[in-house]
Amino acid sequence: MKAAPDIALAVIGGTGLYRLAELEDVETHQPPTQYGALSGPVRVGTLAGRRVAFLARHGEGHSVPPHRINYRANLAALRALGAQRVLALNTVGGIGERFGPRVLACPDQLIDYTWGRISTLCEEPGSEVLHVDFGDPYTPAWRAEVLSAARAAGVAVVDGGCYGATQGPRLETRAEIARLRRDGCDLVGMTGMPEAGLARELGLDYACIAIVANWAAGCGDATEITFREVLDNVEAASSALPPLLRMLLQPSR
Repeated sequence: MKAAPDIALAVIGGTGLYRLAELEDVETHQPPTQYGALSGPVRVGTLAGRRVAFLARHGEGHSVPPHRINYRANLAALRALGAQRVLALNTVGGIGERFGPRVLACPDQLIDYTWGRISTLCEEPGSEVLHVDFGDPYTPAWRAEVLSAARAAGVAVVDGGCYGATQGPRLETRAEIARLRRDGCDLVGMTGMPEAGLARELGLDYACIAIVANWAAGCGDATEITFREVLDNVEAASSALPPLLRMLLQPSR
């Protein structure tokens, strides 16, 4: 068995982000976990002189829908490989006026509207019961580092916002988005939970860069949302990620 690599950062990619092309000297890991199979292999390579792990949340062929992702296995595998800091890349729809297509945002709050997903490490009989503090769902100090790196790299990232996590895989109705807006949500996606909560239970530092792929239903100039539009906007917005990641990996941070 390969020795666990020294991981400086774990990145989880969402819709439209199935690889991290900048990684060099890539190794493939797929460690077994007590929670079952991962979404796919973990690619570990070098970026800015540091070892970085990348995992495609939906699988590298986008074969796993949001409600079927084994979030527990994914995070447990990253921790087993030595990761302590996770940067989640989530493809989302924009609700608030600051969150139009191709915007990058680093939310500071979330609301969970999902249902039926295994959302805790306490699921199995005999498991330790964990009551983790979750008032700040994204690790504040780690989130501040991400924002500082973005500023230093000259990458525009909206600071703050509330992520509403919906069940999927269908997109939301206009009435549902209107409800999310009333609840205070600025962004809507399908994978923000239970991932953030599980990261907290596992003791992982966790922050999110939300990539706005489209206006949510009834917002902005949204009419019909197509998957092609989503992918095009993710590709355009994600071009800013490599310099942000390189800055984040500087040894002084």
